[in-house]
Amino acid sequence: MTAAYLRWVAEGVTKRLVDAYRRTGADLPFGDPLPSHGREMEGWFWRLTDRASGRVVVGLCRVNKHPDGDWATVAVALNPGGIVRTAALTGAEAESPPFSVHAGTSATGRVAAGTDRLHIDLDDVHLDLRFADPFVWPMALGGGGIFSSIPFLNQYWHPYRLGGTASGSVEFNGGIWSFDGAQLYAERNWGAGFPERWWWGQAHDFDGADVSVAFSGGVLRLGPIRREVTGVVVRLGDRVIRLTPPALVRSQVSDGRWSVRALAPHYQIELKGNSAGRTPHALPVPLPAERRNVDTDIEHLDGELCCTVRKFGRVVFEGTSPLAGLQVGSLPRRQ
Repeated sequence: MTAAYLRWVAEGVTKRLVDAYRRTGADLPFGDPLPSHGREMEGWFWRLTDRASGRVVVGLCRVNKHPDGDWATVAVALNPGGIVRTAALTGAEAESPPFSVHAGTSATGRVAAGTDRLHIDLDDVHLDLRFADPFVWPMALGGGGIFSSIPFLNQYWHPYRLGGTASGSVEFNGGIWSFDGAQLYAERNWGAGFPERWWWGQAHDFDGADVSVAFSGGVLRLGPIRREVTGVVVRLGDRVIRLTPPALVRSQVSDGRWSVRALAPHYQIELKGNSAGRTPHALPVPLPAERRNVDTDIEHLDGELCCTVRKFGRVVFEGTSPLAGLQVGSLPRRQ
């Protein structure tokens, strides 16, 4: 046997082992969480804002497994205007690697996405965007920290694009929004489906500062174990701060307010979100086994988020974003 053949065999075995590990939902250190893991639900989410016009665009696609064929939860939400378009599309495929997802047809609505593009057609809304200037995730483990490497959790979270730009257009109701270098954020979530309760927030419009903030929390399950867990990620320029358990992270959400405090030996992060009395959008949540969506994801596209970051008790960043995404949701109760 030649050395080249043995190397080929070893690479093949390694790939099969890595693929089997990823199918549990977990990722190895320095792995790529972006492509599909093959779990019951594989989700991608994009959020772009234009501070000058106050415009916000949200797009999402979640590929859901089902014995009768994989299907996709797809939505576009726009603000101002309160526009939401949603669909459950058939023919969904999430290819890996490289990252690519598509579903639907021109007659039913369709989505096609990759690392640098997003195209969604739903009813009278047509979204065609191109992405550039990505900020590459610099850490060995994903946004969930140590939880990123634990197999068989009910859900995983990774904010893979904490910076970048989006250009293109969104057409709706005979109108059109054009974007050239709008601020972009993108994330992944995947697992058995959504947790029974969750809360989330994201912002990057902090008076011109090169800052992106995201937090995500919910009821995490592993077999009989249930625990509320929240993670916070803040990018300050080229520096990324991720605070997840075992760091102390406490969160409270009620009456249109979100409060998160994350404490670690080096950094302390405080986030205060406020819906500012604005009307939220209702976004779809998939029930993969039932092959249907429920509109229980309540998101404010233009809330306010105050962020304070301290290092050893000294403030290194403090700012407020007027175009924050703030979300809370829950699954319907079983009868």
